[in-house]
Amino acid sequence: MKLLHKGKVKEVYEFGSDKLLFRFTDQISVFDKIIPTLVPKKGEALCRTSAFWFEQCQKNLGLDTHFLGLQDSDKMLVKRLEIIDPAKRPISRDQASFFIPLEVVCRHYAAGSLMDRLATGEIKPSRLGMDRVPKKGEKLPRPFLEFTTKLEETDRPLSDDEALRLSGLTEREFEALKKAVLDVDALIASRCEPKGLIHVDGKKEFGMNARRELMIVDTFGTLDEDRWWDKARYDADGAQVELSKEMVRQHYRATGYHEALMAARKAGATKASEPPIPALPDDVTRQVTELYVSLYERITGQRW
Repeated sequence: MKLLHKGKVKEVYEFGSDKLLFRFTDQISVFDKIIPTLVPKKGEALCRTSAFWFEQCQKNLGLDTHFLGLQDSDKMLVKRLEIIDPAKRPISRDQASFFIPLEVVCRHYAAGSLMDRLATGEIKPSRLGMDRVPKKGEKLPRPFLEFTTKLEETDRPLSDDEALRLSGLTEREFEALKKAVLDVDALIASRCEPKGLIHVDGKKEFGMNARRELMIVDTFGTLDEDRWWDKARYDADGAQVELSKEMVRQHYRATGYHEALMAARKAGATKASEPPIPALPDDVTRQVTELYVSLYERITGQRW
């Protein structure tokens, strides 16, 4: 098999003319940095959790996916879509079997980078349906959808008009995409809240199949793409106990690495001159492995 792409945590191989093989590695990344530590069982947990959600979408929502089946515990076979860079060639309205060059983030609570952008005024509370800045951890009055570019060197926030133009979708298809995001998140919440999990936010990617019908692709509903909190603690006292890769980000915030990295980037450092990210301590690595395995079991209801 030919290796087509090696990402931060996933390798993509050619599998015949119309399929791809995803291999999920045990690498972990934060702040656009690959940590020089392998997290045992992480790749398998991501792969199996992703497969679970693809099957749930097909069964409960009738939403097409690119998922074809597991090849191993850390590998899955998917349909291959054409990738068209809209900066080089606009996507026509009669194109089929293509990757939509957008990343969609849906937020249900005030957390993460949303709080930073509210603090700087980049996002106004009115966009959230509020007349004030929400408190950290507060549930938003309605889901907040955002779009970013996917094929550019650095992900760039987009307005709905820009996202529609780049996507190659009709207005009706674009609205269907937004509805699909909300439907998937409603499915995730209905499945996970009874298991004691709050689905805080998450990202999703889509394509159009051979019939130019919407399909969900890549991975979603995992600890890498989504943020989760412990529901019992939140309901008891509002505590936001992180049950996702966010715990790793918090480790690097606590050590001061995140502050140093952001200062370097603000000063114009190149990728090569940015401070290298330290390895995870052994005890933190074990905690991360335990988290990925335990969340797989809670989300899917299946034993490891």
